[in-house]
Amino acid sequence: MSNRPRLGSIYRRRKRLPDRTVIELPNWWIKYSNGNGRIFRESSRSSRIQEAEKLLKQRIQQIEDRLFAGPKYDRILIGELLDDLILDYRVNGKSLKDFADPIVRCHLRPYFGRMRATAFTTPDVQKYMAERRDAAAANATINRECALLRRAFNLGRRQTPPKVRFVPYIPKLKEDNVRKGFLEHTQFVDLRQALPDEIKPVLTFAYYTGCRREEILSLGWSQVDLGRKIVRLEPGTTKNDEGRNLPLVPELFETLSMQKSIRDVKYPQCPWVFFRRGKRIRDFRGAWEIACKAAKLVDAEGNPTRIFHDLRRTGVRNLIRAGIPERVAMMISGHRSRSVFERYNIVSERDLQEAARRLENYISQMAGAESRNTSGTLLGTPAKPSGQTGGDKLLITSKVRHCAKVAELADAPDLGSGPARGGGSSPPFRTRLSHQWVAELQPVSLPPGLTVPVASWLRPVVRLSASPDGQ
Repeated sequence: MSNRPRLGSIYRRRKRLPDRTVIELPNWWIKYSNGNGRIFRESSRSSRIQEAEKLLKQRIQQIEDRLFAGPKYDRILIGELLDDLILDYRVNGKSLKDFADPIVRCHLRPYFGRMRATAFTTPDVQKYMAERRDAAAANATINRECALLRRAFNLGRRQTPPKVRFVPYIPKLKEDNVRKGFLEHTQFVDLRQALPDEIKPVLTFAYYTGCRREEILSLGWSQVDLGRKIVRLEPGTTKNDEGRNLPLVPELFETLSMQKSIRDVKYPQCPWVFFRRGKRIRDFRGAWEIACKAAKLVDAEGNPTRIFHDLRRTGVRNLIRAGIPERVAMMISGHRSRSVFERYNIVSERDLQEAARRLENYISQMAGAESRNTSGTLLGTPAKPSGQTGGDKLLITSKVRHCAKVAELADAPDLGSGPARGGGSSPPFRTRLSHQWVAELQPVSLPPGLTVPVASWLRPVVRLSASPDGQ
């Protein structure tokens, strides 16, 4: 019994020759309907009828699964997928002019535009990566370009009906260009002094809040509450689409108040907080380079050594140095993950010098404490009284918050005498304290004969033990 599909038909086309003779062409064709009355005819590109039967079954199955995209399914070009990508960016209000459009127009479309989507393979994108590397493009830049290509395939697969059957594997290059720049306060002052008047408020806002560049430039007066000294970043206007509130420090409050005064007098219809001649500020890279040169923030070749995003790292670091809890600082800066937040909390050379100073103070204090321990025993261990007899070993371990708790434990009456091995009672148990620390330690005076270094900002682990052999 034949396994030919019952829906549709298979046939060969005929051709009339000049002598009016009719012949059949070698390749088999299929004919089928999409269920809505539309008839499709498609060549199997094969002279074997089995290949035509296989193609007809495949098309019928796609129609039943609502995955049928028509005969041109296999002829869709990557350029069409890139068109859908640009449309998606335009519809969703994404960064089109500054990001997607230049990459697609200058790199992706010239290289992949005429290639069929079904013919695209991983080696093709690897060849593209190699050519971009030869053109001195950074790995991060290449990854952003390939991410757009991957997005185009994903959009094609999600179409109804889909334009591609699957998304090919597009590898990523290793990125090792994590920036570590930040601005000290004196550098911030010098840089702000060299910037044009309309850019100075932008710099001040970034320095005190750590906001992203686009979050600042898109800020409107409807988001500023000068009465409560709060700026609201609405959901959907930030990178992670989450809203947050920013408190205004006095200098930032004065800056925004001055901005509003200028706006009310000169440009009352301007909705933007930061503006240039009444219009939103779009770009200030030229002014930034000139200001960096004036502030001497350049390398040997005269290129700026600071970028605007360094102000975000500076803002995060300032929040932590000010003693603000990390959770609150993350809410102000808009970081979701702690790993990224820690990357922004950069340790500067001044931090390292402060760590060295604390270490030196600690060693000096330890040396002084040892000199006061005249018994010659370990620090924190009083001299062993002569004639002390043994008793049952007693071990108490506790985490203490204050040194006073240690003193209470050292004087606790229930650490009294215990039965001796030879009968009778032994003298009161000797107290020994062992401790762990990872920070600056300060010697703290406890009961006579006992000096214990206790961490100034961590809870040490204190052990109180009494042993019959004095160990």
